[in-house]
Amino acid sequence: MVPLLLLPLLWEGSLQQQRGYEYELRVQDSVTVHEGLCVHVPCSFFYPWSSWYSPRNLYTYWYQDRDNTDCDSPVASSNPRKPVKSETENRFIFADPKTQDCSLYIRDARRSDTGRYFFQVEIGNSVKHSYREKKLNLQVTGKTDKPHIQILEPLESGRRTQLACSLPGACEGGRPLTFSWAGAAVDLLDPQTRRFSVLTFTPRPQDHGTNLTCQVKREWPHLTSQRTIRLNVSYAPGNLTIGISYRNHPAKAFKNLQTTLLTILEGEALRLLCVANSNPPAELSWFRGSPGLNATPISSTAILELPRVGPAQEGEFTCQARHPLGSHSVSLSLSVVYPPQLLGPSCSWEDQDLHCSCSSMAQPAPSLRWRLGAGLLEGNQSNASHVVTSISEGPWTNSSLSLRPVLNEGLKLSCEAWNVHGTQSASVLLLPGRGLLGGRRCPRAGVVPAALGGAGALALLSLCLCLLSFCRVKACRRQAAGRPKVRNDEDPVMGTVTWGSQEKLGPDRPPEQAPPSKDGPPSGEQQELYYANLSFYEMKTQEPQNPEATGSPEYSEIKRAG
Repeated sequence: MVPLLLLPLLWEGSLQQQRGYEYELRVQDSVTVHEGLCVHVPCSFFYPWSSWYSPRNLYTYWYQDRDNTDCDSPVASSNPRKPVKSETENRFIFADPKTQDCSLYIRDARRSDTGRYFFQVEIGNSVKHSYREKKLNLQVTGKTDKPHIQILEPLESGRRTQLACSLPGACEGGRPLTFSWAGAAVDLLDPQTRRFSVLTFTPRPQDHGTNLTCQVKREWPHLTSQRTIRLNVSYAPGNLTIGISYRNHPAKAFKNLQTTLLTILEGEALRLLCVANSNPPAELSWFRGSPGLNATPISSTAILELPRVGPAQEGEFTCQARHPLGSHSVSLSLSVVYPPQLLGPSCSWEDQDLHCSCSSMAQPAPSLRWRLGAGLLEGNQSNASHVVTSISEGPWTNSSLSLRPVLNEGLKLSCEAWNVHGTQSASVLLLPGRGLLGGRRCPRAGVVPAALGGAGALALLSLCLCLLSFCRVKACRRQAAGRPKVRNDEDPVMGTVTWGSQEKLGPDRPPEQAPPSKDGPPSGEQQELYYANLSFYEMKTQEPQNPEATGSPEYSEIKRAG
């Protein structure tokens, strides 16, 4: 019977050795609070459990370290019949006095509150325990922290958002605080709406990188504190611009293009710079023409290099800026200009008239005109001696000339093309007709390009010199042989030949060789007789001063007598 009575006592003693069944206080050692602000001190306590204890009779207290619990008032009390000190009344408050929570809520802290505090628990009239082995050290300072600004969601241009400003230690029931906002992003707001701890506004692209300040004020004890942040606003690309730079100038030499059309001279080196204002930076690419859905860019950087611009580069170039918030593009139309490129002139005889044509390509389209000698043959008009017709289509201009055979000897016929970027001309030389070249008859239409004629004349000149040397050696071996004469007694006929080009011989050419002279060798030696007839072209850079100069021999020919 006795062992059964001792069992509850042994059980209670074993519980006291376990956590929660002995006196224990859990609270931080030191807490700092700014003067006039609030602080929450978390705390929990434990005491030996007994079936005789009732929660309704449990009371808790906080005392200053120097207080006597029998005669001094606590700074905080959960017992309505035990008042607290007047200087801490309504400022030191238990968070939840009905539980084993000894957390202390201190508001409107004062410098005089600085000190050490201990906790006491009271259960009915049988238990009263002070936890002096674990004390709270409270420090009240006059230095105030800066307010905190919290961005509740990322800032995007055009999307309404909120920012919260709070002061560490501020609490309800404390001394009133006044919040105000300042910055370029909120200057347009009504001042009455800026005096809140939560700011609601709609950011704009121009707000990116600007400062926003939250200021906190309190009249007594005097407090002024503020914090400034720099706004990071995301926005899609806008105001795309294209900069241009010629040759190999540095990037700082780029100049913004004020129009969507750029005219450039052929052969120039061009650099195009695409600038997109966005945050974060957009991905820039260049396309030829309009970028399609799966188009491949010709450049994946902001700069497009065109080392040598030509007609093949003429057309539209587009810069595209891709961004998570949207994509935009800007286009440039490139127009390439260049000086005239001349084709012709080419001439032919039809009936008794000389017909010539000349074409030229340029950008802008060139103008064509004809010159006969020093005289100008006016375009798109006719008179008794000539008819000129010119037409233009796109970069091409074509002109035709019909000329009556009222020509002087050795006149130069020129076709000239020009525009604002340059001039080019080409000429043909009109020669007095047949038998001009070494006694041969010249065709009425004999127009050979100047470059081919010059090259042919040089080749013939070299060949004729060699053959001449050979013939002279043979002539010395035949001293009795006489050189036959070649007559040039045909009637002249007007012919044409380009400057420095070789004249073509027609079917009405004179005989290949002339009869031997009266003092020739005997007939027995006639089979071994050789002779040479030489004539040469000369490259002319201007009209000859002596008309007979144009009739000088210009090619060579060697024949063997049978």
